[in-house]
Amino acid sequence: MTTIDLTIEKDRRMHAIQRVRERGIIIPTYAQMKNPALIPAKIKERLANVGLWDVNPLNLFRINWHNQPVPFGGGYGGVNFIEFPASLTGTPARIIALVGKWFPTGAHKVGAAFSCLVPRLVTGQFDPTTQKAVWPSTGNYCRGGAYDSALLACDSIAILPEGMSRERFEWLAKIAGEVIATPGSESNVKEIFDKCWELRRSGQDLMIFNQFDEFGNYLWHYEVTGHAMEEVLQQVMGPHDEYRGMTSATGSAGTIASGDYMKQIFPHSKIVASEALQCPTLLENGFGSHRIEGIGDKHVPWIHNTKNTDIVVAIDDNAVVNLARLFNEPVGRSFLASKGVPENVVEQLDLLGFSGISNVLSAIKFAKYYELSENDIVLTVLTDSMELYASRLHEMHAEFGAYSELDAAAHFARYLMGESTDHMIELTYADRRRVHNLKYFTWVEQQGKTYEEIQDMWYRRDYWSAVQKQTAEIDALIEEFNHDVGLIG
Repeated sequence: MTTIDLTIEKDRRMHAIQRVRERGIIIPTYAQMKNPALIPAKIKERLANVGLWDVNPLNLFRINWHNQPVPFGGGYGGVNFIEFPASLTGTPARIIALVGKWFPTGAHKVGAAFSCLVPRLVTGQFDPTTQKAVWPSTGNYCRGGAYDSALLACDSIAILPEGMSRERFEWLAKIAGEVIATPGSESNVKEIFDKCWELRRSGQDLMIFNQFDEFGNYLWHYEVTGHAMEEVLQQVMGPHDEYRGMTSATGSAGTIASGDYMKQIFPHSKIVASEALQCPTLLENGFGSHRIEGIGDKHVPWIHNTKNTDIVVAIDDNAVVNLARLFNEPVGRSFLASKGVPENVVEQLDLLGFSGISNVLSAIKFAKYYELSENDIVLTVLTDSMELYASRLHEMHAEFGAYSELDAAAHFARYLMGESTDHMIELTYADRRRVHNLKYFTWVEQQGKTYEEIQDMWYRRDYWSAVQKQTAEIDALIEEFNHDVGLIG
């Protein structure tokens, strides 16, 4: 389907209205997620007594990039971001990352999941009184989906690979109605899809929100993350600065959609897609297993606008896991300070989870490839923080021993100062078409998409803009739904 289906199912919609009214739930609009100044004052007052991770419907209004960086009772401010200095990156370019830690659940995927569930809820396509919401994921998306389901009074099933971090499973056990661990690790996406087909055949009343083909995921990042990036640029750009592009792991191809928004404002900017070197699917039709949790691979997501992607880079997962130690071990932080990295930056390096580290390395490769200067700005996203990977540090400590100054020096030299421009490609038209064509084997042969759909996605000029234009229509449906619920005074 080209766009998000907004067909109204009247009877189911009435069931949803009754459930939401009983639970005292008000649903935010995209406009409010982009600009929290539009959130009613009464809701802001009540949030003063709510923790960021609390299972409280009010936290629907914290699904945005503007939350104050505090775990309890915070209000709103500017977009949370961090700028990395040349002393850390080895390039004079201004590399700036939006910070995802200060979303409920500690990851921005809670927004993508919201954008998949809410249009179905307010139209009545999803009935929270009878159906379960199924969230297949390699990590944070199913966490966000289970959390959103809890806030919106829906039953949920979370699906993720058994090899993901212990923190994810422990938290999900408290939030989701059911947690299913599929075989493998980060790269085993097909096993997740297989489990979804098994559930479809089970006879249960389910709705599967597959982040890899749900345009709600694309739309939330295009609209909300894209506007947040624009706001950061308005704040940091000097008269001689130039925005050059954004980098993002492809993952489910949600976050990278913000690049589509930014390229419409800055037509000469680049969109850089990254993946693990150990599984170079976009780079060379490759496959494999890797340790960069949260980015998924061995396939091309249905919602990846490959025709608008300029560059593909591959990041060595050894760089990611070793930099996680450099950034978080006391010896590593001391070493960074001795190399001139400002103390306030060192203290914030726990804001980078595994995929965040990968995204920053992608930005460094991009900056070095184009020989960017101190007047060039590259944006990226820290999808989550090390708060979700503490067990991985313990595992590495047990496997490799205490982290030493020699380790820190080696990792700093090799993976930061020594980051090179290898394992990357500027995509020609034919390269983009090659990447797009890879969708066929997953989506048409295995997942029920049609030949006509995959052709439309490549050849129809309004394919992506049709999705992008749905924001106002969905906001109107949310406002009408809230009005019919009757809780807004």
